[in-house]
Amino acid sequence: MKNAEFKAAVAEEEILEKIEFGIHQRNVDRTFANNLLVSIAKAVGVSTDRTALKREFEEFKNEIENLRLQKSHAEAMQMDQIIALLVRADIALSFEDRENKYLIERKSLGMQLLEPLMTFNCPITKEVMVDPVETPLGYTFERSSIEKWLADNTMCPLTSTPLDSSMLRPNKTLRQSIEEWHERNTMIVLASLKSRLSSGGQDEVRVCLKQLLDLCEQREIHLKWLILEDYIPTLIELLCVKDPSIRNQTLQILCLMAKYNDDAKEIIAKVENAIKYIVRSLGKQIGEGKLAVALLLELSKCESVRDYIGNAQGCILLLETMLTSDDHQAATDAYNVLDNLAFSDDNVVLMANNNYFKYLLRRLSTGPDHVQMAMAKTLWEMELTNHNKSSLVEDGVLDLLLLLVSHDDVEMKIVAVGALLNLSTLKKNGQEAIKKNAVRPLLDILHHQTLSQRLSELVSAIIANLALSTIQEDSAAIPVPLLESDEDIIGLYSLINFTGPGVQQNILRVFHAMCLSPSSVIIKSKLRQCSALPMLLRLCEVDDSILRANAVKLLCCLTKDDDKAQILEHMTQSSVEVLLVIIRISKDEEEISSALGTIANLPESAQISEWLLESHNLTSCLSSLFHSKNIRSRKNQFTESVVGAICRLTIEANVELQKKVVEIGIIDNLLLLLETGSSLTRMKVGVSLTQLSLSSPALSLQISRHPLFCCFSSLPESCLVHRGICTVVTSFCLLEAGAVKPLVQVLREEPNPEACEAALDALLTLIDGESLQNGCKVLEEANAITEIIKLISHPSPCTRLQEKILSSLERIFRISEYKQKYGQLTHGYLVDLTRIGNSNLRSLAARILARLNNVLHDQSSFF
Repeated sequence: MKNAEFKAAVAEEEILEKIEFGIHQRNVDRTFANNLLVSIAKAVGVSTDRTALKREFEEFKNEIENLRLQKSHAEAMQMDQIIALLVRADIALSFEDRENKYLIERKSLGMQLLEPLMTFNCPITKEVMVDPVETPLGYTFERSSIEKWLADNTMCPLTSTPLDSSMLRPNKTLRQSIEEWHERNTMIVLASLKSRLSSGGQDEVRVCLKQLLDLCEQREIHLKWLILEDYIPTLIELLCVKDPSIRNQTLQILCLMAKYNDDAKEIIAKVENAIKYIVRSLGKQIGEGKLAVALLLELSKCESVRDYIGNAQGCILLLETMLTSDDHQAATDAYNVLDNLAFSDDNVVLMANNNYFKYLLRRLSTGPDHVQMAMAKTLWEMELTNHNKSSLVEDGVLDLLLLLVSHDDVEMKIVAVGALLNLSTLKKNGQEAIKKNAVRPLLDILHHQTLSQRLSELVSAIIANLALSTIQEDSAAIPVPLLESDEDIIGLYSLINFTGPGVQQNILRVFHAMCLSPSSVIIKSKLRQCSALPMLLRLCEVDDSILRANAVKLLCCLTKDDDKAQILEHMTQSSVEVLLVIIRISKDEEEISSALGTIANLPESAQISEWLLESHNLTSCLSSLFHSKNIRSRKNQFTESVVGAICRLTIEANVELQKKVVEIGIIDNLLLLLETGSSLTRMKVGVSLTQLSLSSPALSLQISRHPLFCCFSSLPESCLVHRGICTVVTSFCLLEAGAVKPLVQVLREEPNPEACEAALDALLTLIDGESLQNGCKVLEEANAITEIIKLISHPSPCTRLQEKILSSLERIFRISEYKQKYGQLTHGYLVDLTRIGNSNLRSLAARILARLNNVLHDQSSFF
C-alpha cells in the first residue's frame, strides 16, 4: 500500500509540473493538452474513454463556476489557467466533432498564405524567428543569432548599449504569434496539396509527398490535420502506382499517421482495399516491404484493425516469410505484427492455415477449454502437408493433444483424437506417438465404448495409422512395436465381435499392417490362437464393401505363410466361391488383388482344385481380369497377384483345371507379361508356363501315319518336341504359343535370379525325357543354349540356379554336336566354378569338363 501511495504521489507531482510548465510556457500544442488530460484522468481514476473524458471535463468546468459563486477568486483564477491549457485538448471530442471544428477554423482562414509580420523577423538574420528572446530595452532577436553575436561583442547590435546573454528573456507572446502564423499557413498548404496529389504528374506528386512528409515530421498536430483533411483515401490510392518511390513516401506518411493517431488506424483499415495494397507492398523490394511491415505494426496495435489485417489475402504468409529476412528490423516488425494479430483466436486459426502454428500451439497449451477445443478442431480439419505434420510434432503438439485425450469432456476427447488422426498419417509421427505411449490411452478409450461410437471409430483409425508406421522400409531401422503384450493383441482383436463396421475395419487394418511389420510372426501366431481365419472368411461375405475389403486383405496375409492344414480345415467351397465373386464384382483394385493372393495361397489339394474347377465364377472373373482392361496397364502388385493366382490354377496335378484356365486365353496374356512385367511377375509367369508345359507331352495328340494311307489324306504336321498334334489350347505347347523366344529374352535381360530360374525351368521342359534331341534343336534355334551358358555368371549368382544350369548342360552335352559347338564357350565358366563353387557345383563342373575333354581326370585331386 505504501508503494502504491508513493507511486500515486509521484504521478500527481509529475502532473502538477506539467501544468505549471504549460501555463508558464503558454503552450498551446494540442498534443500536449491531450496527453495532460489523459494523465490527469488516470491519476484520479477516471476512464480514458472519450465519453468519460468529455463528461468529467464538463463537470470540471462547472466546479469552476461554483467556485466563482463562492467568491474563491484566487482558486477560480488558477482553475481558469488550467482550463485555458486543457481547452486545446480534443481527445474528448468525437472524430466528427473534431473534423467539423477543424474545417470551420481552416475555412475561416481563406486560401491565401500570409506574409510574416516585420516583427517576426530577426534584426540580425532578417529571417522569421523560432525562439525569440527579448533584451531589457524591449528589442527581440532569434536566440541562436544574438547568442552568436554576443560571443564576439558586448553591445546590443541595435542600441549599442551593454548587453549580456544572461539578460535575455523569452518573448513568449511573440513566439506564440509566430507559431499561430506558421500553423495558419500550414493549414492552407495542406489543403492545397491534396488536389495536386490527385491530379498532378508523377514528378509533382513526388514533390508534394516530400513536402507532406517534412510537415508530418515537424509536428504531431500536422498529422492530425492530414487526417481531418481526409488525406487517407488519396494516399491509399497512391499505393497502386507503379513508381516505387511514390509508394515508399506514401507508406512513410501513413506510418507516421498511424503511429501518432488511433483514429488514423481505423480510417486506414476501413478505406476500400487499403490493407490489400499495404500487404501487396510486403512482397516488393526489401525497402518497400520494410516500410509496409512498419505500417502494419502500427495498425495492428489497434484491436479493431487486427481482423482486417488477418483476413487480407496472403498477409500472414508474407509476414511469416519476412521473419527470415536479412533485415533485422523488418523481421522484428513482422514478428511483432504476428504477435499483435495473435490476440484474436480467428487470426490464430488464419495463421495456422498459412502454416504458422506458434500461436495455435500456445493456445492449445494454455488457453481455456473452449479455446483448446477450437485449436484442436482446427488441426483436425486442416489439410496439413507432411512438412507441417512433422514440424508440429517436433514442436511438441503430441504431448498437448495426449493431455486433451485424457480430458473428462467427450467432445474435447473427440477433437483431440481427430487432430491426432490428422497428424498420425505421417509415418515418423506415428512412430513418435508410439514412443510417447499414445497407444495405452487410445486402447483404454476403445475398451470403454460407451463414451461415443464416433470417438471409437476415430481412435481405431489412429491405431491403424500407428500400425502402418511400424512397417519398416529400412531393414537397418530399429523396430517400433505397436502392441507389447499378448493381452493387448488378443484384447484388440476380440473387439471385432463387439463393435460396429467403422471400428471393425480399422482393427482389421491394424492387424494387416502388423502382419507386414517385423513382429509379423508373433502377430500371426496370436491371430491363429484367436481363430481369426473363420472370422475373416465370415467377414468376406458381409455387404459393407470397406469392411469386406479389409477382411480380404488380412486373410491374404494370414494364408500366405499359414499352416496349410489349418486353411484346409476352415476353407469351404462356399468360401472359395465368395473369393471368386469378389474378384468378379469388386471395384477396389486392392481388394481384388488380395482375393487373388488368397487364391494363390490355397493349398494344392485335390478337393480345392475341384471346387475351383466346378465354380461358375472362375471363367467370368478371369475373363474380366484379362479382357475388361489391359492387364499390362495395371499396377505391378495387382499384376503379380493375378499371375500368382494363375500359378495355383495351373498346377500340374489337375489337367482339367489347367484346360479351363487356358481356354480363356491366358497364355497369350502371360507371354505379354513376360515381356513387360516386373521381376516377380516374370518369375510367376515362368512357373505357370512350366506347369502347363509339363502337361504337354500327355496332351499332344499322337496320330499314326500308316504308309498305305499317306497318299489319301493330308495330316497336320506333328510338334517337333512332343511328336504329336499340338495347339496352345489343347496341349499348352510352348512352341505353338511362341513362348521360347520371350523366355530366352528373360534369361538375357532379367537381373533377378529367381525369374531367370523360372524361365529356365520352362525351357528345360522341352528337353525332358525323349525330347532331348529335338528340344535341343529348338533351344539352339532360339539361341537359348548360349544364354543358358552365360547365365552361369549371373550378376546375382544363385547356387540353385547354377546347379540347374550345369545339370541341363550335362544333358545337352550328351549330344556330341552341341558338346563340340558350345564346349569352348562353356569351358571358362566351368573352370571358374571348380575354384569358387560349393562342393556340388565343383563336382558338376568337373564332370562336364571331363565330358568336354573326353577323359576322366581321376589322377587329379583338383577335381
